[in-house]
Amino acid sequence: MLTFSEKILFTLAVLVSLALTYRGVKKIIGHISSGQGKIDWSLPLQRIQALIRKYFFFQPVWRLRPTVSLLHSFIGWGFFVYVLVNLSDVLYGYVGLKVFYHAGVLGNVFRLIADVISMGILVGMASLSFRRYVLQPATLTTRETTLLDPKARSGIWRDSAIVTGAFFTHTLMRMLEESFHLAQINLVDPWQPFISALAGVWSGASAASLSVGEHVAWWVSLGLVVAFLPYFPYSKHLHLFIVPLNFGLKPERKSIGQLSYINLEDSSIEQFGAAKMKDLGWEQILDSFACIQCFRCQEVCPAYNTGKILSPAALEINKRYHLNYGGSTDVPMLNLISEEAVWACTSCGACVDICPVGNEPMRDILDIRRNLSMMESSFPKQLENAFKGMERNQNPWNVSQGDRLKWADGLNVPTIEQNAEPEILWWVGCAPATDPRAQKTAQAFAKILNTAGVNYAVLGKNEACTGDSARRAGREDIFFGLATQNVELLNEVAPKRIVTTCPHCLHTIKNEYPAFGGNYQVIHHTQLINELVGAGKISMNLDGDMMKITFHDPCYLGRHNKITAEPRADLKSAGLEVIEMPRHGEKSFCCGAGGAQMWKEEEPGAAHVNATRFAEAKATGAEMVAVGCPFCLAMMTDASKSDGGNIPVKDIAEIVAERLKA
Repeated sequence: MLTFSEKILFTLAVLVSLALTYRGVKKIIGHISSGQGKIDWSLPLQRIQALIRKYFFFQPVWRLRPTVSLLHSFIGWGFFVYVLVNLSDVLYGYVGLKVFYHAGVLGNVFRLIADVISMGILVGMASLSFRRYVLQPATLTTRETTLLDPKARSGIWRDSAIVTGAFFTHTLMRMLEESFHLAQINLVDPWQPFISALAGVWSGASAASLSVGEHVAWWVSLGLVVAFLPYFPYSKHLHLFIVPLNFGLKPERKSIGQLSYINLEDSSIEQFGAAKMKDLGWEQILDSFACIQCFRCQEVCPAYNTGKILSPAALEINKRYHLNYGGSTDVPMLNLISEEAVWACTSCGACVDICPVGNEPMRDILDIRRNLSMMESSFPKQLENAFKGMERNQNPWNVSQGDRLKWADGLNVPTIEQNAEPEILWWVGCAPATDPRAQKTAQAFAKILNTAGVNYAVLGKNEACTGDSARRAGREDIFFGLATQNVELLNEVAPKRIVTTCPHCLHTIKNEYPAFGGNYQVIHHTQLINELVGAGKISMNLDGDMMKITFHDPCYLGRHNKITAEPRADLKSAGLEVIEMPRHGEKSFCCGAGGAQMWKEEEPGAAHVNATRFAEAKATGAEMVAVGCPFCLAMMTDASKSDGGNIPVKDIAEIVAERLKA
């Protein structure tokens, strides 16, 4: 099809394009390599099934915006198909062979797929462009108060326009090229229904004009690809190549909230946390290139949703635009996100959970906190009391360890000294042990255990805070001391199973203590209650009207640890009708206490996180709000009181204990 001189010209154009593309890719590799840690290249093979689901079938994309996700999927699948389509067209241009016309059934099926996908690309791109440029939903941008690189505010729209224009035109011209070819050979191809219909338009055209049309369409179609390649490393659509690396190479995590281990006994460590981008892990720098700027993380962020200046999307976009415009990873992180935004994060994990490309902006924020708290002693002053309490009395309430078992006065609660080999070690937690409201949860759970005849024990005065709040606030030194002490004690006790009445304790002991040599089987109290009901060890009085109740999933129970079914089963076993909030399960909205927010004032915003969540619970028409976390209990109770106190808030253990049959 191409003349000899055209073949030379196209080859030279491809070589120049690849050379310029390589220059951009080389810069990206340099940026990523400047991050901390080493890549484990064995991980992709271990994750091959998950990689296929996530990359080729866009599994994470479908969890939000289903219509948009379908349109995006057609475009994504089009990318995979068009790799072969374009290679086939290049071969046709050089040797005149239409390879997929000579491949039998396989060729027929491929032509059908390519034809349908081509139309899907055109419809998808046109629809998404209409959405972005005409409808302009607020979910595709961020507030002016959010720190976003000025170049990004216009650059995101410009980048989308360039990519859409290039690949819409590329696809359309490729369909025209193929339609001109079919018209020349007077063929209606049943395996290409859309292109055959287009070919019918040219039925009266001369062979010469059809040949010229095919020639021009080939050059425009493939020429756009060649021209676009050098821009590709600077476009958000680089995610097509970065995403499989992100999913395949991210370090193994026990949960989305597990933080990296820092050995504070290593005297050679001079830098804690991330002061500059190069202090982040290599995978956190990779995140900026994987980001598709869809703002889904911002859409589910409790801080952003309540009017605060934090946007996890803006952080990733700022990282990318800084590097795109010649910056290095030596940039201070506080140039990319404000300190106020850093302290607004509740560490709920919603941004990590929802990201369709596996990014972890929460991890960046917590690493910045580590640097601010450990290196700069810069943190909200309200946290000082909690830090002092954890350091002096091993709990953030600053209650004497001698009073840690006072909640159990008058109850038959055995300590480990009294029952050295229990089937269950109950890790009560600081809040149920020291906070007056949360103590009712502990007392209720003790009643349940005793009624069921469970062989259990508590650590009593030997139990200390797990250090969760210290770690999420960046005080790795406090966390290290508490974790080391607790693991030493637990290893001495050697519990068969541990049950916790706090999801934060569960998360820390289960997911973060293994780095300290503590590997335990840990369950939540709602799971144990479910076991006891199933085993017939407890039964409940189901007389009376079925109360309508809604369950607020704690972030560190549902999202971080995937425990969502058992709490609901407990409530149903107690004869209650569970009504779901729109955001529930792993998509639950935060109560506002996580990430050490419990011990400080919220950053300024349009609303309080707990009030926003309580309003959602109230809107269900439920007569009571159930929780499974002492932090959630405190936050939702406060919100209920502010709303008039007409809707009670109780822990599941309290609800079950009230309905127990003697």
